[in-house]
Amino acid sequence: LNAILGSLCLAGGATFLAVVISLPIAVYLQVYIPGSRRAQLVRLAMDVLWGIPSIVYGAFGFMVMIWLGLRASLLGGIIALTLLELPIIARGMDETLALVPAGMRESSLALGATRLETALRVMLRQASSGLLTATLLAFGRGIGDAASVLFTAGYTDRLPESLLRPVASLPLAVFFQLGTPFPEVQQRAYAAGLVLTVIVLALSLAARLLARRLRRYVVH
Repeated sequence: LNAILGSLCLAGGATFLAVVISLPIAVYLQVYIPGSRRAQLVRLAMDVLWGIPSIVYGAFGFMVMIWLGLRASLLGGIIALTLLELPIIARGMDETLALVPAGMRESSLALGATRLETALRVMLRQASSGLLTATLLAFGRGIGDAASVLFTAGYTDRLPESLLRPVASLPLAVFFQLGTPFPEVQQRAYAAGLVLTVIVLALSLAARLLARRLRRYVVH
């Protein structure tokens, strides 16, 4: 239970922060500087960040924690996972918003809407199913990653209590428990792996159901 709740807290907090940061970036790229050199540089940077191994994010987050005087904690794990998920969500949202027909944007602007109103009331609604898919893709990456939280979130047998205390996670539960010579503990590791797989599967099914409902508002 401690690992399940810890994983949900880590991935949920990181995904929320990543969405809050990524959505304005995607809107800015598609609405304010589409096709510009700056937009190309930002996309290149996001692609590079996407390809960086997660252990690098964990090491960077660990250095930041040392600089801030923090120990391994839920907050440190959330920060590391936010950096890991940010390029995934930002690029996914960017590509999704790019699929919105140009005629819809032009029609909205012709009716007197500002670029921000067009983005919020037309483009985001049209691309809602794709935005949800990008978010859940990043959430699945975050909840299943072990390297980035190994040094930042730590591990504990207790339930999540505070942002400044260590927290357990399912990937690390599998990692640590499989390394023991006791069969009973190894069985718990296999159980943790099964639970993690079931959570990701449930999220995928929920995303498909929500995407179908959101497509009712999409103009084809």
